[in-house]
Amino acid sequence: MAKRALISVADKAGIVEFAKGLEAAGFEIISTGGTARKLADGGVKVVPAEDVTGFPEMMDGRVKTLHPKIHGGILARRDVESHRQAMETHGIGAIDLVCVSFYPFEATVAKEGVTRGEAVEQIDIGGPAMVRSAAKNHRDVLVVTSPDQYEEVLAAVAADDIPAELRARLARNAYARTAAYDAAISTWLEGNDGGEGLPSFLIRKYDKILDLRYGENPHQRAAFYREAARNPEPSAATGAFDTIKKELSYNNLMDLDAALELVKEFDAPAAAVIKHTNPCGCAEGATLHEAFRKAYECDPVSAFGCILAVNRDLDAATAEEIASPGKFVEAIVAPNVTDEAREILRTKPKWKKSLRIVTTGDFGARRPALLARPMIGGVLVQERDLTVINPELPDGFEMVTERVPTDRELADLVFGFAVVKHVKSNAIVLAKDLAAVGVGAGQMSRVEAAELAVARAGERGRGSICASDAFFPFPDGLAMVAEAGVTAVIQPGGSMRDQDVIDEANGRGVAMVLTRMRHFRH
Repeated sequence: MAKRALISVADKAGIVEFAKGLEAAGFEIISTGGTARKLADGGVKVVPAEDVTGFPEMMDGRVKTLHPKIHGGILARRDVESHRQAMETHGIGAIDLVCVSFYPFEATVAKEGVTRGEAVEQIDIGGPAMVRSAAKNHRDVLVVTSPDQYEEVLAAVAADDIPAELRARLARNAYARTAAYDAAISTWLEGNDGGEGLPSFLIRKYDKILDLRYGENPHQRAAFYREAARNPEPSAATGAFDTIKKELSYNNLMDLDAALELVKEFDAPAAAVIKHTNPCGCAEGATLHEAFRKAYECDPVSAFGCILAVNRDLDAATAEEIASPGKFVEAIVAPNVTDEAREILRTKPKWKKSLRIVTTGDFGARRPALLARPMIGGVLVQERDLTVINPELPDGFEMVTERVPTDRELADLVFGFAVVKHVKSNAIVLAKDLAAVGVGAGQMSRVEAAELAVARAGERGRGSICASDAFFPFPDGLAMVAEAGVTAVIQPGGSMRDQDVIDEANGRGVAMVLTRMRHFRH
């Protein structure tokens, strides 16, 4: 008896050639709807599915393969006598290969303005059911779910030698595909029909984009997977990778993401210099060139070998500054890169060997999202922190000292609080003229973070402001930055000793505002 293959695909790339290859290997082809017409037009002899089931396609094609003569032919175990008898009794023919690709739900919901009705009509039912059935019975049935598999499958059936490993691998891929498809549907419905709060089940689909040089350390393998979300926000994860000579590593991507998140806080031209996910420089400027220069000057020793993000297209003047003697940048993320800037970076002797560039396109609006962090035995999930200054306070903060900040100090305070939000806790940032001049990151005590920031700022700390990601538990931290020349402070407040800290500021003539909103980062 001839072997039979059932083919029903939304993605018709290469399907005629695949079906002809199966015919040449002795398969009879069963097909449905548009796939059957495509194959017939291509010269393939097709048995319509309705000839197999005895029922026509109905309900606008919603019902066509959900029938015992289809699923019985797929699920029947050839090595079980009762299954063979049932097939004979009910006139069910074996189906030996199932080739299915699903309705394009993901592509449909990625379009702007798609309606709920349009999305729901692209939820495939029969396709996933057949794929799951074939995968369950993969010892007897080959399950093919992607044009990428056609060549290998045809080679195996032509040789009449189908390894058990191939059958098992195709089945694993099939279940991964159905899981990803259901995840896309669940995620879209969650975003369009769901209520407020975190979802009861966290289901996401991630597509492997590239293998990385290594993980956090060279002995760890790593890869990058991109979330297959609807209209994802432009990011290092959704950008175009221009790897000039050297592949990206796990740490590169971590730092690229951290850098990009920081520069997205600013409307004016801005640059963020990142090392180990912490800013070692950040600045706004009248031009991108000025912003980069100010950002790099914050801590040029730490900035060597940094990751750089800018919020404007990278231009020639900035590229020349990046490639100037004494500077070295591992990778850059930007909305776009001008041809002149790319040529500068490609041709400078030191840079052309290793620089990596990621372009994201226009940033657009920052969007709410859920952030997930794996831990042993589970995943921690939280909402993305999109706020800088407290929106529930009339001015975003409270003036609590006798001296109020000047307009220049206020601008620096808001800038500094945006930067400190992206520094690992405990965090202190000193800033002046819309540029960080000293950063203290990741310390166990706030006073030690202040010590680091003051030491890095040196004389540049005089006339600067201080931003703290959480409250000062004691007046000592404030006293330290005041002695270094800080004239204004922004901090959340909330300590039992807030009044002591306020008194310290008043005694030193330092202006201070409280945000009543902290920005811990772990």
